[in-house]
Amino acid sequence: MLVVPAMSSLTLKQKSNLDGFPKAVELIEITGAHQLEACDRAIQNMLFQHAHDSGRMTDAGAKWELKFSELREPVSKHESTDRVRESLKRLMNVKVTVHYRAEGSGEERTMTAHLLEFIDTSDKGTVGATVRYGIPEELRVVLIRSNRWGRVKCEITYAMSSKYAITLYELICMRANKESCVEAFPLGRFRELMSVPSGTYERDYDFRRFVIEPALLEVNGLSSLHVEIELRRKHSRAPVHEVAIAWRRKEGDEFRAALEERQRHKAGRKARLRGMVEKAEV
Repeated sequence: MLVVPAMSSLTLKQKSNLDGFPKAVELIEITGAHQLEACDRAIQNMLFQHAHDSGRMTDAGAKWELKFSELREPVSKHESTDRVRESLKRLMNVKVTVHYRAEGSGEERTMTAHLLEFIDTSDKGTVGATVRYGIPEELRVVLIRSNRWGRVKCEITYAMSSKYAITLYELICMRANKESCVEAFPLGRFRELMSVPSGTYERDYDFRRFVIEPALLEVNGLSSLHVEIELRRKHSRAPVHEVAIAWRRKEGDEFRAALEERQRHKAGRKARLRGMVEKAEV
């Protein structure tokens, strides 16, 4: 069994509840995951929540098992397991960078790791087909010692089609309980945290159109949070050097509207969120 520090404030000690599952900041702020699509990130959340809730994260050689029918939820309503298998392969093959503090010394360290140690799947998409998986031990050690987390609702990430929306949502989840509701990031750091591939969307217009706007559309339309983003310049003709994020929790009708939209079919969702769908006259 892996050694667990004696701290009640550890992420590992927290229980999943109506606010979501406790996702360690070390997982939320991974970098190098730009190859992962929205469905991959949604499935990753399900896998790590299942592992966390099992209470076996500290067991040496621990492995877990889920039905394909459960994993299909964030991907597709079709019976085929093909898209789930593709997501699992990407999760298995991607290498991510994990930033953490060493136990005792508090030294800041950086680990390069795979998200999954192995995947073991049923060969045919039959009823009851399952996937077994493991999480690398060194990564589990980091998660076991983590004492910072954000509560992430898997059903919200399932509803999102933009990987940038999922990433932004999780970044805000880990900051939602802070006294301050505004935070600024150097542009390069923000791009890393949002998993924007190097060399893409380098023009301010493209960055706003293909990263910021899709992320805000779905976070504000589907989650329990409202977020605003400002791209800051030192003067009007200077390039963007900083990204400022402001957030607040929704209440009342605004909260209910997001809940209702998550319960609707994904078809036509982006148009509805943009307010482009006309209501039929009765």
